[in-house]
Amino acid sequence: MLKVDNLYKNFGNIRAVDGISFEVKRGEIFGLLGPNGAGKSTTISIISTLIPPTKGQILFEGESIFENPKNIRQNLGIVPQDIALYPTLTGYENLKFWGNLYGLKGAELKKRINEVADIIGLNGRLKDKVEKYSGGMKRRLNIGAALLHQPELLIMDEPTVGIDPQSRSHILDTVLKLSAAGITIIYTTHYMEEAEALCTRICIMDEGKIIASGTQQELVELVKEKTQISIKLDNISDNMPQIFKEIPGVFDAAILDDTVTLFGENGDILLAEIISKVSEENSKIQSIDIQKPNLEAVFLHLTGKALRD
Repeated sequence: MLKVDNLYKNFGNIRAVDGISFEVKRGEIFGLLGPNGAGKSTTISIISTLIPPTKGQILFEGESIFENPKNIRQNLGIVPQDIALYPTLTGYENLKFWGNLYGLKGAELKKRINEVADIIGLNGRLKDKVEKYSGGMKRRLNIGAALLHQPELLIMDEPTVGIDPQSRSHILDTVLKLSAAGITIIYTTHYMEEAEALCTRICIMDEGKIIASGTQQELVELVKEKTQISIKLDNISDNMPQIFKEIPGVFDAAILDDTVTLFGENGDILLAEIISKVSEENSKIQSIDIQKPNLEAVFLHLTGKALRD
């Protein structure tokens, strides 16, 4: 559906986007994951035709969005990071305003407002002024405004920033429902757990570049040896780490107090061998904790820093 090819964007001497390329397939939730300042918002501003690139091409349905921006604009919904609502108007009046901008009128507009209110869960609050809404309700209304014209492609830029956990959960559920209804979604976030919960494929960005991309499984494969297994034992001999290192797939082990920590390729597969070795040493397992690698570990592995540093 969307193809980004060798995209650059400079702001003076600052290169915000540095030669990135990716494709978004119809019907998927495509994630742009990275810390603040990684270039995510600049990238989607270019896709939205809000700012021009310094260099590069973007195709929507095979057609350049720079030569014919009207095509993508008619089929695009944008949920900006900043709240784009009028606080002194009611929720209904805000949706009516944005619907009019999309060319919706009369019975068609009223029908879409009611449908969107169902989707975002604000049916009973549309008569209230937005200034009385909680942060989460404003975020949900922000999403509703982008859905009125039934876009094929929805861009969501950090839609859960600064809201409570309950509202955040509601928004994530809404994203999944929109995807199930056939809307293609580009979702930017610096929350690793959101990307893991939502996205079909993910591009990890840092300092304007894409440093890795693929499905969650493909990305985690980059650090598959980082599975951490912590075993609390009633009796630990000094040579226990070396014994565990002899197990194929274990590349490191160390003792800390009454716990042996191992690092290996696949904790599930290693578990039987580990239990066998413990038994041979006449020790008993009190607890086992397996921490499998995630997107946070991938980012740390590729950049040497945590995702939110």
